[in-house]
Amino acid sequence: MKKILIVDDQPNIRKLIHLALRDHFALEEAGDADSALERLMVARPDGLVLDVTMPGSIDGFQLCERIKRDPRLAEIHIVLVTACGQVSDQELGRALGADAYFIKPFSPLALARHLTTALLPATEDAAG
Repeated sequence: MKKILIVDDQPNIRKLIHLALRDHFALEEAGDADSALERLMVARPDGLVLDVTMPGSIDGFQLCERIKRDPRLAEIHIVLVTACGQVSDQELGRALGADAYFIKPFSPLALARHLTTALLPATEDAAG
């Protein structure tokens, strides 16, 4: 089963995403980018659902950039889910390597569709 790491400082957002993805993925959670960076090295997820604005020494944009520059982690599919909805924010996210950008409030079902399409083979998605 493919693994997703959900990173958001708001527990209710993590729970919402968890509920949307739990039937298709093994899930782990982190409340900030610093702890997510530690979890990434251990968990080696296939995907990352990442908020941008969080407490800690790095934000979601910085974590995205670090992941995409690290050859051990660069293949992780990164979806930014954030209230930072300006066009410039979206352009920055994509420039840093994000594979998708969802603006809060977002559709958890659209997020689940995106990740199943991006990460699961058609046969696994249909069966699962």
